[in-house]
Amino acid sequence: MWLTDSSIGRKVVMSITGGALIFFLTFHMAMNCAALFSDEAYNAVCEFLGANWYALVGTVGLAILVALHFIFAFILTFKNLKARGSQKYAVTEKPKNVEWASQNMLVLGLIIIIGLALHLTDFWANMQLPEIMGSTVNALGTSTTDGAALLALKFSKPYIVIMYLIWFASFWFHLSHGFWSALQTLGWNGKTWFNRWKVIGNIYVTLLMLGFAAVVLAFYFRSL
Repeated sequence: MWLTDSSIGRKVVMSITGGALIFFLTFHMAMNCAALFSDEAYNAVCEFLGANWYALVGTVGLAILVALHFIFAFILTFKNLKARGSQKYAVTEKPKNVEWASQNMLVLGLIIIIGLALHLTDFWANMQLPEIMGSTVNALGTSTTDGAALLALKFSKPYIVIMYLIWFASFWFHLSHGFWSALQTLGWNGKTWFNRWKVIGNIYVTLLMLGFAAVVLAFYFRSL
């Protein structure tokens, strides 16, 4: 099957899964921003999602997307290194007009995976997971639907805030490159629109990450 057996096919899979993940991140950021205006509104969203069947289907689908994206990323990286052979150890100058993010996508991806593990431990394990196990109270002693209280608890700690901000910065570099690269792979790379997509992508990703960061910082300063 060309989607898995060819380099172009694997890049197409990464582009499609990456695009789907950006849509999810947009929804997640919008949901989080509700907490900036009202704890009750944010908690209502948390309760609406919870461990309902549609939320569980979405969680499984999201896990599959993440797994496919990173598996194909590692396959592409391995294939590229294998193709270079002994030349991969040679000292070469950095290619001109190649973004830093493009040269370090695997490293950025690893940081994102570590941050994802932290995020799942901080929130998913204290919200949806206990509900799946049949409990309405998490290990911290708070309600599984009181997301605002969990935000306040987690982001009152400076070291957690710093780790999340580093995570968001890694996301920015990864997505700012991935946004236009995905469109290029899918054939939307005409001379007129290529630079436009870069600008649009940078603006979109910047607003996306600023939205996430705003929630973290708002709850941190609220705790002071």
